[in-house]
Amino acid sequence: MFGLTTRWSLAGTGSEVSDRLREYVGDESHPRFTGRAGLIEKIWTMQPGEFFAGNYLWANEQARSEFVASLATTPSKVTEIVGHGPDIIEVFEVIAVAEGGEGMAGITELGTAFRASA
Repeated sequence: MFGLTTRWSLAGTGSEVSDRLREYVGDESHPRFTGRAGLIEKIWTMQPGEFFAGNYLWANEQARSEFVASLATTPSKVTEIVGHGPDIIEVFEVIAVAEGGEGMAGITELGTAFRASA
């Protein structure tokens, strides 16, 4: 698996920005990413007044690369809401995933540590 994190600083923003981000995720972003080809999962994270992030697990490098390239040509609506582009766009390799006792069936052993080639 291949990861990506996009992260915006929310320093100096008020609760209205956090509320708009929650609404955007529920109404637009979540439906757009649900079922997306090449994407294993996306997790949205936020610490109000601190940061907002999109955390992605991609099935292959090509799907991730295509999405990262699209960020340069199609700014995220998060950029519009927050008022600036992402502070961090970080790609990484997922070495391994351990499934906890609470679920996520099917994700165990999808990391690159369990394949002959990355």
